[in-house]
Order: sequence, then C-alpha cells, then structure tokens
Amino acid sequence: MESKKEIVLGLSKTLFWDVDPYSVDINKHAKYIIDRVISRGSWEEFKIILAHYGKEKVGEYATQFRYMDKINLAFCVTYFNMPKEKFRCFSQRHLHPTHWNY
Repeated sequence: MESKKEIVLGLSKTLFWDVDPYSVDINKHAKYIIDRVISRGSWEEFKIILAHYGKEKVGEYATQFRYMDKINLAFCVTYFNMPKEKFRCFSQRHLHPTHWNY
C-alpha cells in the first residue's frame, strides 16, 4: 500500500473535511489554510500558521475573508491590531444585514 504524504503543516485532518487533506498545497492554498485555521482551528494550529506564514501575511489574508463570526473577528481585530473596518467581512455584514441577530 502506498504511504500518504504528511498533512499540510501537521494540521488536523478535520480542518479539511471537504477536500482530500493530503492534496492541500502549503503555498498554493495559503488563504484557504489560514481561513480554516482561524475559523475552526485550535490555538496550537494558529501558532503553526503564524510560524509558517508570518503574522503580517496571516493578518492580511484575514482582512480578505468574506465571512468571519463575531468572536473570530474580535480576536483578529485585537491580535493583529487593526480596525474592524479594515476587515471585508465587517464591511459586507453592514451591506447585507441579516434578519436574525444571533
């Protein structure tokens, strides 16, 4: 039986539940990886992506995400020391208000 290569950066397979976790490319899919770790990852996984991509790049990608829940947005605003208005998900939330405020 052929042995599989390592999962990208040693992250949990559950982060990549909708794709083959062994096919995720560390450079080609950087934005996707960072999004998954910020939205569903652990603190340890967050530290892994920071070590690999750097705080500036992770923060830059985080500002581009179309959706981020309120807790993760508050974390990113604080951690990356950026105004919430710089985050695309915050700007779009005001353009498309939802009926339910959960």
